[in-house]
Amino acid sequence: MPAQADPILAATPVEPDAGGIVGVLIKEGKVTSEQREKAKLAFVATGVRELDYLVQQRMVSLDDIVGAKAKFYNVPLVKLTEKAISPVALAYVDKATASRLQLVPFEFNPVTRELSVAMANPVDLGAIEFLEKKLGVRVKVFAANPAEVRAAVETRYVQNLSGEVTAALKETGGGGEAEVKTINIRRVGEFIKEAPIAKIVTTILEFAVKSRASDVHIEPLEDRTRVRYRIDGILHEKLILPKKIHDALISRIKILSDMKIDEKRMPQDGRFNFQTDTDEVDLRVSTLPTVHGEKVVMRLLKKTGGVPTLSDLGLRGRALKNVEDTILRPHGIILVTGPTGSGKTTTLYSILSKINSIKVNIVTLEDPVEYQLVGINQVQVNPVAGLTFASGLRSFLRQDPNIIMVGEVRDRETADLAVQAALTGHLVLSTLHTNSASGALPRMLDMEVEPYLITSTVTAIVGQRVCRRVCNVCRKPYEAEPEVVAEMKKVLGKLWLLDAASSKPLQLFKGVGCSECGNTGYRGRIGIFEVLIVSEKVGRMVLERLPANEVEKAAVTEGMITMKQDGFLKVVEGITSIEEVLRVAEE
Repeated sequence: MPAQADPILAATPVEPDAGGIVGVLIKEGKVTSEQREKAKLAFVATGVRELDYLVQQRMVSLDDIVGAKAKFYNVPLVKLTEKAISPVALAYVDKATASRLQLVPFEFNPVTRELSVAMANPVDLGAIEFLEKKLGVRVKVFAANPAEVRAAVETRYVQNLSGEVTAALKETGGGGEAEVKTINIRRVGEFIKEAPIAKIVTTILEFAVKSRASDVHIEPLEDRTRVRYRIDGILHEKLILPKKIHDALISRIKILSDMKIDEKRMPQDGRFNFQTDTDEVDLRVSTLPTVHGEKVVMRLLKKTGGVPTLSDLGLRGRALKNVEDTILRPHGIILVTGPTGSGKTTTLYSILSKINSIKVNIVTLEDPVEYQLVGINQVQVNPVAGLTFASGLRSFLRQDPNIIMVGEVRDRETADLAVQAALTGHLVLSTLHTNSASGALPRMLDMEVEPYLITSTVTAIVGQRVCRRVCNVCRKPYEAEPEVVAEMKKVLGKLWLLDAASSKPLQLFKGVGCSECGNTGYRGRIGIFEVLIVSEKVGRMVLERLPANEVEKAAVTEGMITMKQDGFLKVVEGITSIEEVLRVAEE
């Protein structure tokens, strides 16, 4: 009985030139002659096509076959998961036709009247001829992964803004040709309140919430406007809009954010709330004048969902116990270090949530206040009014606090005040921009804090990064390369828990991409941590002003697990991938 075909390949049209495509794969070194012979024998024995067999046996990926097909037929290749789709292009082909012909139009050039189309079968000449005759445009064909084409047809037509964009273009008098247009600010003020632009903004924000984006970038380019979403720390281009509606789009966001719509020469900041059926989001909005127009970035801060626990963040074992022990002390300084976007503030919020009770007075000084915590006195810095980290911290000491959280130690004055607060019996939490936990100590010395004061007050330093989690829905095991295993053994050292005598290869996991993770293979994020306890030995090294690498070595001998080690342990467990750990933790 013939073997069942993979459902992804089942929708792929019968390939008359399969031999030539396999030839390209052999030439590229992705398939061996022996594997080709096995595929031929499988076809004779079971009826499974050569290309299907190669994918089923994991000799090649479907992306490899699509790439080889594009080279064989000499057509360009497009990765739909990484490509923004223009609503104007999408409007040319209805969903039923796109589904039947297995294609997605993603870009339209009004000057040349050329429609770019991604096709599962790029040599379907009948479909290409049908489109050109029906639409009156020239079709430029791109090869694409059939699974990505089907996913794009199902998702992009649901989010389609073609009707609103067309209406918006009519309102602004937008034709197809690219031209420089002067827009009357009074006219824009009337227009932006109308349905098309309002719907476009709403759809952009709804997609941001649905896709768990942390930021939305609306960027003017020379001939178009692109919308990018930062999802799990990585920017993804998802939407292309006509340049003619850019000013109206930005003005709509400015009105929502209570900004001046007639001020386009200076950066502005604002905020507004956005609510969906399930979530309420606080948006921090920033505009920036560029050579092609104003760029807008919106930071999304969820008001629903609560603050994660330290375990949820990825702290565990000895590192978690060390943090929990130090936050129970009544005084001292706990520092969280890492670059921008590494989750430092979230870690501080998790700590505050754990120690928050009616028996202690907690005050925070933040820039900005990202999450509002019940029972905690949160203050936002306002440099224009004279409220800085230093001046605010000075005032806090007269508020009878038990615990003080300062958003960041930026200068000598703030560092001195934090030290004085710790010496006088307060628990101080703050962040520093350093690459590692051990790097925080030399940074404090650079701020001219006396070494003996550092050793007397700083109790623990948490270094961290965030990695993307491998998607649980589409993750699949694979055998690690020998050089990867050797690198992991070298980094983990005594932490390497696998049986050295076992001949079983190390099995790691990666996501192949699905609708749940947006075909990225990753969904959600997890922290990797190192927790440096300022012990007596580390304290002596600070007094001697020894460099960070020496301090780190001493901490490791006392049991500290480094960030890279913590990351590799999470790779072995299948939580994240080796590529992610190396991306964020490699110096």
